[in-house]
Amino acid sequence: MDNRKLHLDLSRFDREGISQVMRVKLKPAKCSLDIGDGSERGEYVSQDYILNKLGRPHRNVGLMYTYYPLDKEWPKRSSEAYPDMEVHGQWDYPYDDYFPYGGGLNGDKNSSVFKQMKDIRRHGQDVTLTLTIDIKVSDEHLIAIARDLRSYGRIWLRINHECAGTWFTHNRRYTYEEIGEFFVRFHDIIKREAPNVTTVFCSGFAKPDGRMEQEDAFINAFKKADVHSGDRYFSLHHGWPFDVCDTGDWTYTINDNEDSESYIELVKKTIARLAEINDGKIKPFSASEFNADGDVTGPEFQGKPMLYFAKYIMEHGIEGFSNFSLYQFRDRGRLGLEMEDPNCPEVGIEQPLMRDYKWVLKQDYFNPGIEKLENINTKDEVNIPMRWGGADDSEGILMKVKLEKKPVFFEMALPRDMNLMVSVNGRWFYKAPGIRMIDCMPAFFSQDAEALNTPGEIDVMVFAPPFDGENPVTDAEDWDLNYRTIMTSLPKLRVRYEPCK
Repeated sequence: MDNRKLHLDLSRFDREGISQVMRVKLKPAKCSLDIGDGSERGEYVSQDYILNKLGRPHRNVGLMYTYYPLDKEWPKRSSEAYPDMEVHGQWDYPYDDYFPYGGGLNGDKNSSVFKQMKDIRRHGQDVTLTLTIDIKVSDEHLIAIARDLRSYGRIWLRINHECAGTWFTHNRRYTYEEIGEFFVRFHDIIKREAPNVTTVFCSGFAKPDGRMEQEDAFINAFKKADVHSGDRYFSLHHGWPFDVCDTGDWTYTINDNEDSESYIELVKKTIARLAEINDGKIKPFSASEFNADGDVTGPEFQGKPMLYFAKYIMEHGIEGFSNFSLYQFRDRGRLGLEMEDPNCPEVGIEQPLMRDYKWVLKQDYFNPGIEKLENINTKDEVNIPMRWGGADDSEGILMKVKLEKKPVFFEMALPRDMNLMVSVNGRWFYKAPGIRMIDCMPAFFSQDAEALNTPGEIDVMVFAPPFDGENPVTDAEDWDLNYRTIMTSLPKLRVRYEPCK
């Protein structure tokens, strides 16, 4: 039962075993991990489910939407607007078959994109919004979108991604020069109206001659963008879902073998060329869509190139390489950590890739760092400032908790009126506003739980993302970047080492 509706007796919770409390700060990982959640290939999956499945939050969670308000069938989804249209590929519709962006000029702030962004941010993550958009829309449309995003913290905006290609609507309707000019126009509006937003230019990779794809057409966009990006799959069944690929078919591509060495060299070459274009400045490079397709490799071998790449990054690093984003959590095909059950779309079927990805998730190289700020006197009434700047720049508390042995019960009582993310022994939990108590035992019994050295101490950390996922407008100059609140009572614990008798 939802404990928001219960008058729980918390008298058995105390602070015994808490040996030290300090303020701490999250710092960026050496290489961040992001993940896509929903696209033309799958539905959005709630962050509660993903967190419970993976055991830790990501830095960014990617959403994919489209905005073609000048088309007569808008705002219907393209495949729904043209149900009888004969199509032979995913991109044959008049405009991209992503979910329609419900904001913009005269938009609806209660539409799905805003609910999903709030869900992502409540769970201690930032948003990457991929938006394919008609470049003929007026500045009024772009200003409205920028203002939509102002209160969503350190959001990344990918504008008309994969724009060096030929398949998206923006490439079919407009020239590369027009697409590049539009990115610059939208970037400038974003910086005036929503300076919290990071713009991402996703154009591709360096060619064999060393120059970028469509370099001359995109030169100003390369210079304007905050982040550069490229989407490249180790393998991809690009004919999905209209055929079943088999050896020798033209509807799939293999870009790299399982050792992914050619991908690594391509990334290095691309970052170097982009730095030359930007007068020596190395901007962050994001591998925004990153995976091998199980339709090509088979499920058991899907994770091999990812593991090779992750291990290479950990050992050697790549200067300027910011993050990679697995595409995606749940997929109707074989790209996801889960495959959508065709009999019941709300159910996911775990794939072997999940096991491999969980290994990557646990490596320190891909996890945020922790900086200790100051100790807190637990005997006095507390008045602890909590700042949420984002998944890799936030301030919360860390408690050292002594354990005699592996507990049978480990529960936490937390302030009712706060939205909190809690890490216990390396596993993360979510506490929604109104919830009083969370059960933290999965940190000790789940299959991938951290090993315990008992008797000893474990770390318990608490952070406070925005209460409803959106930054409230305040008098603070940085309200759009930092959400602040105060913790007035420390968490309490109920730790037991034997079952009830």
